Amino acid sequence: MKRLIALVLFLFFIFSCNKERENIDFGYEYFPMEEGVFVEYEVTMIAHNIHLNPQHDTIKYKLETIIGEEVVDNSGRLARKFFQSKYDLSTGEILDQRVWTRIIDENRGEVVEENQRKIRLVFPVKNGDNWNVNAFNSLGNQEVYYEDVNVGRTIGGFALENTTKVMYDDFLSLVDYQKSHEIYAKGIGLVERKIKDLSINNFDTLNIQSGSEVHYKLLNYGKK
Repeated sequence: MKRLIALVLFLFFIFSCNKERENIDFGYEYFPMEEGVFVEYEVTMIAHNIHLNPQHDTIKYKLETIIGEEVVDNSGRLARKFFQSKYDLSTGEILDQRVWTRIIDENRGEVVEENQRKIRLVFPVKNGDNWNVNAFNSLGNQEVYYEDVNVGRTIGGFALENTTKVMYDDFLSLVDYQKSHEIYAKGIGLVERKIKDLSINNFDTLNIQSGSEVHYKLLNYGKK
């Protein structure tokens, strides 16, 4: 009788754990893997150097990313192609095309960019969780963390119900300013990227001596 009661309690415990796991939102929707999902951005790149002419040189283009068919990545895993197409903003002429890969492996959302394996997201998506983006490549340690998880935002004129911010850099000194983040939206993926790596004067973030900026502005998204 005692053995029967113990077995019933054990099975109840297992069932409860499985049920609880089913109810957890791991946040996989922040990293879509469905073929045909696309996102378009206006990308602005700014190079600063007060000793050059122009001192602040700006380049803009349209970037379209599309999730493609399954493929074996450079680590021998079954992933998906991740097409990157760059267009002239005014003429629509294609400027560059590349094929990356993306995969959800265990608790990681990874993108292999130019043969560099990067951990863009980890699951479940929770405020404060941190990780090293470059854990699987030789690019140097890049610690990031989640904040403002599952928050509604308006980005590029689109009202997005569930978004999550990944904080990269937030550093200010007398002569240096680094501030970078990415924002992901459920069902879409990356919807905003801002990178600032600047040399400044006397803590003034607008008094830029040299450095670079990259800004991704959301233009469109959907499925083809």
